[in-house]
Amino acid sequence: MNKYAIIVAGGKGLRMNNEKPKQFLEIEGDPILVHTVKRFQNLLNVRIILVLPEEFLESWKEIESNYFPDSKIEATVGGDTRSESVRAGLNLIDGTGLVAVHDAVRPFVSPTLIEESFNSAEEYGSGIAAVPLKDSLRKKQGEEHSEFRDREEYVVVQTPQTFQVSKLKEAYAKIEGSFSDDATVFEMAGNKVRLIQGEYSNIKITTPDDLK
Repeated sequence: MNKYAIIVAGGKGLRMNNEKPKQFLEIEGDPILVHTVKRFQNLLNVRIILVLPEEFLESWKEIESNYFPDSKIEATVGGDTRSESVRAGLNLIDGTGLVAVHDAVRPFVSPTLIEESFNSAEEYGSGIAAVPLKDSLRKKQGEEHSEFRDREEYVVVQTPQTFQVSKLKEAYAKIEGSFSDDATVFEMAGNKVRLIQGEYSNIKITTPDDLK
């Protein structure tokens, strides 16, 4: 079965307070994006599609020549929102199979988690990484009050979020608007979302503290 990975690197990284998008910042001398791509490149027979801001395509070409000179990584321009960027990636997939959508700034995802997401999507239609909450949870009621919520009823959603290609394409064709993740689009189109056990180490690098 064909396997694809859409790595979404279209963010501007405004919360990082840095002129350079966070996916191009470095960890141990290498751009975050390089670490993430390598996690998927190490898996056999996964076609990688990278979605980037147009103004950073040249930066990627330089990175590609330095780190992935013999690769067949495809790069395309993303949109103003995450949903538009995922659509741009999906447009490069012609056939059937499975597609994992992953944040470029989650460089610590394990091969085991990626494989499990593909296995779940193949059998059930989707495989969404998620972890239980560690902290207590309350819902704000105005500015001064809040109400208890049972944290056992909630999870924190991560990526990869993996789907059967046809089902995700159908969902994006049916549902308009901008959403923070693909599982929401998939669910709003009438599909069941299947969760798999994520990893607490699979953090999303969003702020300077995350980078540390």
